[in-house]
Amino acid sequence: MNDNDVPLSELPELSSIKQAALSYVNEAFAEAELDGLDADCMAQAALFAAFTELVATYGEDAVAQYASSLADKIRSGAFSMAGALKH
Repeated sequence: MNDNDVPLSELPELSSIKQAALSYVNEAFAEAELDGLDADCMAQAALFAAFTELVATYGEDAVAQYASSLADKIRSGAFSMAGALKH
């Protein structure tokens, strides 16, 4: 079984595969910045691409349920801590 077989709500921490994927995304952001693209534009495009892929994989209802939990995760600093993985 891999991470894609587990419901989104049961993935509170990044696996080594997800850490590798995050490294690729961070590299794409760095390359885009070097090409003069705005980080905010990249972030919005990345979110759109990510939610499109999640909906294709899990369906609208599961992703909507997952997305509804994001506000609490943001407020608790989950993504601020993930930013430390960039460097």
